[in-house]
Amino acid sequence: MKNSAVERDVALARAIPKAELHIHIEGSLEPELIFALAQRNGVKLPYDSVQALRTAYAFTDLQSFLDIYYAGASVLLQEADFYDMAWAYFLRAQADHVIHAELFFDPQTHTARGVPMATVIQGLSRACADAKAQLGISAALILCFLRHLSEEDAFATLEAALPYREHFIGVGLDSSELGHPPEKFQRVFARCRELGLRAVAHAGEEGPAEYIWQAIDGLQVQRIDHGVACLEDPLLMAELAYTRLPLTVCPLSNLKLCVVKDLAEHPLKKMLDAGLCVTVNSDDPAYFGGYLNANFEQTVRALALSEADVVQLARNSFEASFVTDAERAAMRQTLERALAEATA
Repeated sequence: MKNSAVERDVALARAIPKAELHIHIEGSLEPELIFALAQRNGVKLPYDSVQALRTAYAFTDLQSFLDIYYAGASVLLQEADFYDMAWAYFLRAQADHVIHAELFFDPQTHTARGVPMATVIQGLSRACADAKAQLGISAALILCFLRHLSEEDAFATLEAALPYREHFIGVGLDSSELGHPPEKFQRVFARCRELGLRAVAHAGEEGPAEYIWQAIDGLQVQRIDHGVACLEDPLLMAELAYTRLPLTVCPLSNLKLCVVKDLAEHPLKKMLDAGLCVTVNSDDPAYFGGYLNANFEQTVRALALSEADVVQLARNSFEASFVTDAERAAMRQTLERALAEATA
């Protein structure tokens, strides 16, 4: 009986509409597309086949993943490449009943290779527009700074992106967390606030709970990406519950990068029970074993999440989205209609 209830909740998680708020678009680049783009652009890869590349996806920590992640991104050279990558993600998102997505992108990964900022942003923005028009998925872009680089580099990236300001809604902070605390980027985030940009930051994935505090107090972020280390600090847990500051949690990523040893040990359920505004996301799905529904399915099974948990996670995803109140209300109505149909 217990198993049938869990499978019912898995089916519900698959079917209901939801938002995805922590997806690195470069991390959705599947090996097949990497090889296709490499051939199109005359790029030689250090792997001789799709299977050889997939076999290399045996990560021991964040850095071992990033090494392959940046190698894969080397095939992205033309505006069409960025469009094709994002469009492939949107097709998978539609299959998972994602109705709103906020995509992270890393311009420094590309501009360092001589790819113009316009090429990156315009390709991704065009895919977002087509996702809305053709798939009914609303989408927005969040420009992320690579934290292993300097704040000066981040400032230069911001200035280079400003001519395309209408194409992105906010900024984020990603890449290697350990040794690169959020406070390193306080001034650039202050500048972004002056420009009216939303702010998010990766914190408390491999780094300590202190990094989450720094992101909240120093960067004044409106969402925390990952944030699973918050359980180390009861005061932080209380603060997050009180403020409802959202956390974009990525269960399969945490498992693949050895943040947790087993999905059954993942803190998502504890965070949810503590009243935190946690959401489920796929992070870098091409590398970590699954898109949004795969994260829901495996987490529901591993943690025996209830129907109420699943519905709360979907509601949280809309609460945490950077949308207007009217757009949020429409998303919630879409969810409520789907739930009514599911229980009819």
